[in-house]
Amino acid sequence: MRDLSNEQKRKLLKIARKAIIHYLKNKELMEVREKDRRLNEPRGVFVTLKLNGLLRGCIGNIMPREKLFLAVRNMAVESAFKDPRFPPLDEKELNKLEIEISVLSLPEKIDSADDIELGEHGVIVKSGFRQGVFLPQVAEEAGWNKEEFLGNLCCSKAALSYDAWKDPDTELYVFKTQVFNEKGDN
Repeated sequence: MRDLSNEQKRKLLKIARKAIIHYLKNKELMEVREKDRRLNEPRGVFVTLKLNGLLRGCIGNIMPREKLFLAVRNMAVESAFKDPRFPPLDEKELNKLEIEISVLSLPEKIDSADDIELGEHGVIVKSGFRQGVFLPQVAEEAGWNKEEFLGNLCCSKAALSYDAWKDPDTELYVFKTQVFNEKGDN
């Protein structure tokens, strides 16, 4: 996965913020066009919103479904207004809102949890019709070791047992992310 330039990151963050403001005022997606070839490539992306350092919304697509710049616009609006864990964002929260974007590599199936690099890899767990995903930064933010990371992924995201990741029928996939935010933390 080739990293995005600082200019490309700034463009995506600007699209995310403008999309949220536009939706808040007009209740519709803003029109946006982008000429940059890299930003027109289909990519998986998550947009994470925080208020005062606390999670305020996070929605994304693991698999590339649309051009990156459109995915950022769409996931920013979804995170702000349609994350079922939170009420829709209101105008008084806008000035305190911190936007973080995670651009994903394609997931790769792994044979064992031993192949997971904590803090480097995001992980998808699949068993039957159930699946869950954690971005790489979740382990660090929660202070979890690998077993806690996988256990919490199984039970809180995939509605599986805490130890389901140890089951040979459970599939594990890893991906990497390029994470950036408006504060310039990369």
